[in-house]
Amino acid sequence: MAPHYILGVSAFYHDSAACLLRDGEIVAAAQEERFTRKKGDASFPLQAARYCLQAAGGIAASDLAFVGFYDKPLLKFERILETYLGVAPRGFAQFRMAGPLWMKEKLFLDREIRRALGYDGELLYAEHHESHAASAFFPSPFEEAAILTVDGVGEWATAAYGVGRGNDFELLQELHWPDSLGLLYSAFTYFTGFKVNSGEYKVMGLAPYGEPKYVDVIYREIVHVREDGSFTLNQKYFEYLTGLTMTNGAFAELFGGPPRMPESKLTQREMDIAKSIQVVCEDIMLRMARTVHRETGMDNLCLAGGVALNCVANGRILREGPFKRLWIQPAAGDAGGALGVAQLPAGTRCRAPTSARSSRRRKLRHTSIRLAPRTSGSMGTACGSAWPSCWPRRRWWGGLTGAWSSGRGRSGRAAFWATRAARACRLR
Repeated sequence: MAPHYILGVSAFYHDSAACLLRDGEIVAAAQEERFTRKKGDASFPLQAARYCLQAAGGIAASDLAFVGFYDKPLLKFERILETYLGVAPRGFAQFRMAGPLWMKEKLFLDREIRRALGYDGELLYAEHHESHAASAFFPSPFEEAAILTVDGVGEWATAAYGVGRGNDFELLQELHWPDSLGLLYSAFTYFTGFKVNSGEYKVMGLAPYGEPKYVDVIYREIVHVREDGSFTLNQKYFEYLTGLTMTNGAFAELFGGPPRMPESKLTQREMDIAKSIQVVCEDIMLRMARTVHRETGMDNLCLAGGVALNCVANGRILREGPFKRLWIQPAAGDAGGALGVAQLPAGTRCRAPTSARSSRRRKLRHTSIRLAPRTSGSMGTACGSAWPSCWPRRRWWGGLTGAWSSGRGRSGRAAFWATRAARACRLR
């Protein structure tokens, strides 16, 4: 019987990568930056894909059963368009920069993938946090585990949790844009003078040299955190919805001056800011972990997403959290999404191939990036607060807050249960 090859691809945001599976087992995986020598290279991972094919004995693209992409471009584009419409006329400069990139390549991924690889077979598209979840659970040593993924943003989701058993998993709850722990941490990365989506580890490393003197300010002014780990960001202090930077003048006033210039001398202020946001990040991650444990009843936890690269927060989850065992995807960021989407079609665990096809393959199987219509109605039936009903997620600027929800189009999941903050997310 001929081997069954699946190539997973992540690209066009940061840390593009390719991963090849043969009968469910990893043959090779590589980031494009290793070949181009461009740190965090976001371009299509052509050289990484060629390396993977060569590692399998020099197979051709025509030998692939599927090529999978780690997120759904049209769903992400919907979020981007709705954001710009929600903040218009502000944000035009950002739209003017992003629009041509989408029109050139991101909206035509079928064409780009086929042309780059010389591939004419079937293309599969997973949701971003599904790719993260697959990369966390399937390679893990656990037969069953809770799954928690936390990052900047995928299509709409910024965090998700679920349960994995055997050769399948399901995501139960999500947090949604624009409330994002990854973007919160990246905003402080920018403010302390480091590169976003690259220098976050430097903030984590800088934190031990500071004191948590701004923790109260962050909780009072910037982020409203609930006991279950869900939270709402005060967009008064951020610029990522409308501008070309992460923070604004109000944020600078709050921390006693403008952002640090890159490569300039570090001061005690930056050390104290780094310590403060690290403490907040750890606190939110711990609350999320406790909620996931309470809702799933699992002893094992698998982590992925860019925030799962924060090893200090992971250490606190292991020491102080309720889980007995913890497994973290080494390529927890977007690069690992290539592994996740490659594993999704067959519903396989690494080194444990199965002939049974998971229901997830049926869900993922698209010959183009046309998407099914968004399901109608609200995100849930009860909000657990004085609010009588939930705002549809697509109208986040009209009042959606960062509480856990059962997600887009996922039937049979838990209802929208976290407390809502009684305020509109208005942009001043």
